[in-house]
Amino acid sequence: MERKLFLKGGLAALGVAFIAPLANSCKKDSDTTTTTTSSSSSSSSSSSSSSSSGSCTSTASETAGPYPTITPSSYVRSNIVDGQTGVPLTIKITVCNTNNNCAALSGALVDIWHCTALGYYSEYTDTPGGGYSTVDYTASHFLRGRQTTDANGLVTFTSIFPGWYSPRAPHIHAHIYNSAGTSLLITQIAFPTDVCNTVYTTASPYSNRGVQDTANTADMVFSDSLSTELSTVTGSVSAGYVLTMTIYAAA
Repeated sequence: MERKLFLKGGLAALGVAFIAPLANSCKKDSDTTTTTTSSSSSSSSSSSSSSSSGSCTSTASETAGPYPTITPSSYVRSNIVDGQTGVPLTIKITVCNTNNNCAALSGALVDIWHCTALGYYSEYTDTPGGGYSTVDYTASHFLRGRQTTDANGLVTFTSIFPGWYSPRAPHIHAHIYNSAGTSLLITQIAFPTDVCNTVYTTASPYSNRGVQDTANTADMVFSDSLSTELSTVTGSVSAGYVLTMTIYAAA
């Protein structure tokens, strides 16, 4: 219910970008391929924005969405599965500082959260639509976590491939803070459509819903900022997938 109200009011989501384990990877252009992107958000505004510092372009910024983690500092962990069923997904996010020639930003706090294979969020009473019932998950905290970036600006999470809910394309939310806890960016990560189609048509329980009803290009968040928010995803349903993104933020 809360989700529908928020979406009707104009949902703005969170985006993240392509990641690499080497510190100098942050200095690469953020629009290197059609399947690698970065996005960022630093305010509660519902519109996406990006900025450039020399050759270093910030990720598009979005609002936190309707289901931000209530107490993120309580969930410092890399494995955020919490018993949820789905295709394994390793999430690798690199944070780069646009105020320092896109050098890797170490010591940054990265919070992420996303829905289950069937479109539900923890910590809220939620209805994903599509004939699925309302479930009270206010006492649950699955698919949420926080990590601190290493010397290469990297954090890694173990999760599951998220499902989808109408009228959004599949996504992961991300909130970046500096080491002192000051918010730097709120953004979202989009998924390549071909990978989503494979997961949603061949893997359980995703196949119970089928493919998403909203394309990235039609999504209210990604339609004007997909070039900075689309991730790279490799792997397979049987072996699991690895998502890589780089987020460019001003620290």
